[in-house]
Amino acid sequence: MLAGLSLGCGRLVEVAAGERLPGPLVLPVGLTIVILAGQLATLTDATAELAGPLVVAFAVIGLLLGRPWKPRAWGWPAGVAVGVFAVFAAPVVLSGKATFAGYIKLDDTATYFAMTDRVMEHARSLAGLAPSTYEATLATTIAIGYPTGSLMPLGIGHQLLSYDIAWLFQPYLAFLAAMLGLSLYAVLERVIEPRGLRAAAAFLAAQPALLYGYGLWGGIKELSGGWLLALIAALLPWTADDERGPRTVVPLAAACAALGAVESIPGAIWLAPVLVGVGVFAAWRRSRPLLVKVGVFTAALALLAIPALVAYREWRRHLGAFSSSDELGNLFGPLSKLQVFGIWPKGDFRLRPHGFDPFYVLIAVVIGAGVVGLIWAWSRRAWSLLAYAAIVGFGAVVIVGLSSPWIGGKALAIASPALLAVAFAGCAAGFARGHAVEAGIAALAIAGGVLWSNALQYHHVWLAPRGQLHELEAIGNRFVGQGPALMTNYEPYGARHFLRREDAEGASELRRRFDYLTNGAMLDKGESADIDRFRLDGILDYRTLVLRRGPSASRPPSIYRLVRSGRFYEVWQRPDPAPNTIIEHLPLGDTSQAAGVPRCADVLRLARLPGVVSLATATRPEAIPLGYPPASGSRTALVDLPRGGDYTAWLGGDWYGLASMSVDGRKIGSMREELDWPGNFTDMGTIHLSPGRHLVKMSYSTGGLHPGSGVKPYAFGPAYLTFENARDPFVTIPPGQARALCGKRLDWIEALRS
Repeated sequence: MLAGLSLGCGRLVEVAAGERLPGPLVLPVGLTIVILAGQLATLTDATAELAGPLVVAFAVIGLLLGRPWKPRAWGWPAGVAVGVFAVFAAPVVLSGKATFAGYIKLDDTATYFAMTDRVMEHARSLAGLAPSTYEATLATTIAIGYPTGSLMPLGIGHQLLSYDIAWLFQPYLAFLAAMLGLSLYAVLERVIEPRGLRAAAAFLAAQPALLYGYGLWGGIKELSGGWLLALIAALLPWTADDERGPRTVVPLAAACAALGAVESIPGAIWLAPVLVGVGVFAAWRRSRPLLVKVGVFTAALALLAIPALVAYREWRRHLGAFSSSDELGNLFGPLSKLQVFGIWPKGDFRLRPHGFDPFYVLIAVVIGAGVVGLIWAWSRRAWSLLAYAAIVGFGAVVIVGLSSPWIGGKALAIASPALLAVAFAGCAAGFARGHAVEAGIAALAIAGGVLWSNALQYHHVWLAPRGQLHELEAIGNRFVGQGPALMTNYEPYGARHFLRREDAEGASELRRRFDYLTNGAMLDKGESADIDRFRLDGILDYRTLVLRRGPSASRPPSIYRLVRSGRFYEVWQRPDPAPNTIIEHLPLGDTSQAAGVPRCADVLRLARLPGVVSLATATRPEAIPLGYPPASGSRTALVDLPRGGDYTAWLGGDWYGLASMSVDGRKIGSMREELDWPGNFTDMGTIHLSPGRHLVKMSYSTGGLHPGSGVKPYAFGPAYLTFENARDPFVTIPPGQARALCGKRLDWIEALRS
């Protein structure tokens, strides 16, 4: 769909420019119009929902008014686009699940989802939002002018398809990479004449290791910026051609305005050498046609950049934090400057490769070939490639030197395709000058380094758990308006996105209410806790509880009723008004067991509280520990079951290979690559067992070609068996029978008043 919209909008730009664009650039230029149209529509709440229809209208008009085109000329560029798209989409496609990459490594993607949700419906207005994690997230992003240009095509796709943006996100990132490949194909036109070799060079240059790593980390702005800089460089010579009229500045103005929408107005620092150079050249030549072009370009850019300028008025007040040398974001430390050369043989780009000798040789080959490529480009008057090198060289040096390591790393990723492009241009120069053997060896070495680096990242990708998030999506759609809701496990995609219409808050997330634990503390970001660890007065603020299931999960307080139960989550709600008032809630158990034996003195104290009319209590079956699964292979555990019935197997932590569990040779269930935050468990399945002794087998296999198969689990296990019981019922007894509860294993005890 996005390709069709970009094609139509690209054809519309051709009509506006009065000239046919170079074939490979029609879609990339069209995508800038998708961004700018979305930015224009989302300037106000009243027009935000017209973004999708506006882009469709532009595309239809472009297809109707555009000149006939010959698809045969697009053969090699189309191959580049499809190939690059396939590489960036491979981890998700080959997993067999509609999901996205970078889960746990970086939760900024959850914020992007929240921003896109809001801006496509209400622009930057937060009017009418109730206090929630969603509202707090937006208050620190779009409400203060955070640039949203890169989100526009994603949001428009959601508007037109009515498909959740979580499942559109990774295909969109792959599409941005494909646009980079098309732009690089045009940039390399004058230095690599054979189309097949140029296509191969563009295909490889579009996937430098650092940018690919960001692409598997939700790097929407890095891929957008990388594509736009290559597009701008490709358009410069075409625009400057003396034979073309002043209207031909429109595509370049659109690309520059889109860069401002994506990277904010300070992103124009990338364009400083080109804009200054063009201005000086125009003043020196004093050519009236050229001066007219410069004037039309300036006017068109100012007009198209209005949405970015409007947002920047507020955003500029918050840019100081991005220059701090201590701002690492989710990096372990500043990235190596060597990563800009496109080769980094490590599964996680935040870490340094082992065995540096061959790596340094490959980097030296890239540098040497790049020097030759720049000389070759100068001799061939390949101004696109020279402009591209100037843009990324100046921008990367300035941004890395003046900004935080977090922003500097992004700049290195955005610049990295240019370094590979000039290196492959150098290899092409070797072929052209009769040094085919040397050039071939260099090209193969660079290509091998790039593919080697990205194969490692493919095997170390962290894919979001589709099952968990799809269940939250279903909960969010079913309980619209039935908030506020509370999540006690850390799941930013739930609180910031899927449960936004329930006014959800995450106990360890940005929030407006303070959810204190019974010890007076609060959860740190990333932490989860059982519902029984929270103070009752904080819990009762929430009508709905969305709780993660687990072997030691407690039943919520008695006034809540179970309204939905899935594989991963349960939803509990309290009626309004509540049938009883809870005077005091006494939690029992610990982190490994939901139930515990109360002190008799505590039971009797509850029974003597003023106004008590009854005591309520719930029970939970004992969680039978099975130990930890093996890092590879199989491990067994012998258990004695006190009674027969249905038992659920639980596996804690995260894993990347294939984990399975069985009892007495009967399979319970298996799952591949299930990521989880610490403290959470996954339901592996249920099996009917008789009382007595049973042999439980836990197996784990690693390796293979599956995405993520090379990662070692962070916290794998432990495993448990639990007897299936009804979660909703609880019992009440009069205060006079309180001693009957002494010595029993209970989940909690409550003193109730009618």
